[in-house]
Amino acid sequence: MEREHFSRHFDEELNEIRNKLLEMGGKVEQMISDAMKSLVDRDSDLARRLIATDHQINHLELEIDEKCLQVLARRQPAARDLRFITLALKIVTDLERIGDQCTSVAKRVVELNEEPPLKPYIDLPRMSAAAGTMVKEALDAFVRGDAELAIKVCKEDAFVDGLNDQIQRELLTFMMEDPSSITRAMKLLYISKYMERIADHATNVAEMVIFMVKGKDIRHTAPPSGEIA
Repeated sequence: MEREHFSRHFDEELNEIRNKLLEMGGKVEQMISDAMKSLVDRDSDLARRLIATDHQINHLELEIDEKCLQVLARRQPAARDLRFITLALKIVTDLERIGDQCTSVAKRVVELNEEPPLKPYIDLPRMSAAAGTMVKEALDAFVRGDAELAIKVCKEDAFVDGLNDQIQRELLTFMMEDPSSITRAMKLLYISKYMERIADHATNVAEMVIFMVKGKDIRHTAPPSGEIA
């Protein structure tokens, strides 16, 4: 009976960590969406609200870290449970950094909205949508222990990288042809890079899921084809 009691409470603690991670992930996904909406709609108020909510992400990071450390100290988990908790500690850091990138986007949006728009936004919203999907799928893969979905996320990073390269080339052309566009173009270059980094953080999460499920560390080792055994 005592062992069952211990096991039940341990499962409840693991579920609490999962749920908190999902809560944090949901907030981060909304931040990605709001950051791009504030750019496309030239909504500085939305951008400022987004900046003001970053502290919520920081608070959740501290809360999840504390819970993971408590479980490690009290339960001394082993095998897959240990991998789950240690990876949760790493994943929460990636989520917090995604929140930081969204905040950086919002700050550039506030600045951009004080000037006339440089061009219609087409590829940046595509980048944002793709990066947001990667974050959602990476978290789903973590919660479900789904290595195949995690592998899919790793492969999707190439699409975001390609869009980033395309946007960088286009904006550099703008700057060369019209020096008056340099300040605005540079801010858009930053936004593109922030989105690319969000996708990188989603990839980090996916790679950790693969390690959790398969016990295989694929960081820096995936072949150029993107195939993962």
